[in-house]
Amino acid sequence: MNIPPLVWIITIAVTIAFFVYEFYAHVRKPHEPTIGESARWSAFYIGLALLFGVGIGMVSGWTYGGEYFAGYLTEKALSIDNLFVFLIVMTSFAVPKIYQQKVLMIGIVIALILRGIFIAVGATLIENFSWVFYGFGALLLFLAYRQAFTHGDSNPADGRFMRFVRRNNRVTKEYQGDRHNTAQKGRRWSMLLTIIAIGFVDLIFAVDSIPAIYGLTEEAYIVFTANAFALMGLRQLFFLIGGLLERLVYLAQGLAVILAFIGVKLLIHALHKNELPFINGGEPITVIPEIPIWPSLLFIAGPIAAATIARPTKTRRD
Repeated sequence: MNIPPLVWIITIAVTIAFFVYEFYAHVRKPHEPTIGESARWSAFYIGLALLFGVGIGMVSGWTYGGEYFAGYLTEKALSIDNLFVFLIVMTSFAVPKIYQQKVLMIGIVIALILRGIFIAVGATLIENFSWVFYGFGALLLFLAYRQAFTHGDSNPADGRFMRFVRRNNRVTKEYQGDRHNTAQKGRRWSMLLTIIAIGFVDLIFAVDSIPAIYGLTEEAYIVFTANAFALMGLRQLFFLIGGLLERLVYLAQGLAVILAFIGVKLLIHALHKNELPFINGGEPITVIPEIPIWPSLLFIAGPIAAATIARPTKTRRD
C-alpha cells in the first residue's frame, strides 16, 4: 500500500479540521449535550468511518479494506473501554456535566497525539526489526491477562502518579467555570488535575491500542486512520451511552479475548518472519499457518457482540 506524502498531509489536515470544528461548534460554549445531538453526531462519525473503509477497499483492494475494518472495530472497542475510565476519572473529580465536554475533547486530542507518536515509532520498529512482533505479541498477552483479571481494581484519579501531582501542586476542590489553570492565592483549579489524569490514562491506553492494531495490519496509514475515526465522535458517544457504561460488565473480558487473540496472531506472524538466531537457527517457522484478515475480523466482532448481549442478562439477574 503506497501512500503518497500529499495524501498523508491531506488526511492529517482533515483530521485536525474536524477536531477544530468540534471545539468551536460544540465544546467552546459549556453545555450538556442532549441524547438527540449525541445520537446524530455519533451516527455521522460511524457512518463516515464505514464509508472511508469502503473507499480503501475499492481503491487499494479488499485485503486492505478488511484490515481497516478489523483495526477500526478493535480500536473502537478499546476506545469505549477508555470512556469507562474517563467516567471514573470525572466522577472522582466531580466534574460538572456542562464542563465534561471540554475535558473529553482535550483527552481525545491528547490520545490522538500520543497514538500518532506510537504509530510512527511502531512503524519504524517493524520496518527495521522483525523481532519486535515477538515483543508486541507478548505485551498483548500480558495486557489481556491484566484486562481480564485486574480491570477496575484501582481508581486512576487516586493512583501514585496523581498523588504525586497533588503533593506538588496546591489544588482547590472547586471549579472556576471551565478554566483549568487560574491561580487564586497560589492554588490551581481542579480542572487541571482532571486533564492531567485523563492524559495519563491516554498514555496507558496508547500502549494497549497500537500493538493491537499492528497485529492486524502493518500499514501505518491504516493504523492512523482507524485510530482517528475511532476517536472521532467519542465525545458524543460518551454522552449517548454514558448511562450504559456501568452496565457493560463483560466488556473487560471481551476485550481480553480480543487482545489475547491478536497477541497469538502476532506471535505466529513473528515465527513466519523469524530472524533471531537462537530460534530455529534464525530461519522462519511456517508450520502454523497465519490467520487471514477476514476470519480475524469475524473473531474480533464475536466477543464484542457477546459482551453486549450478555449485559442485559447479568443486569436483570443482579
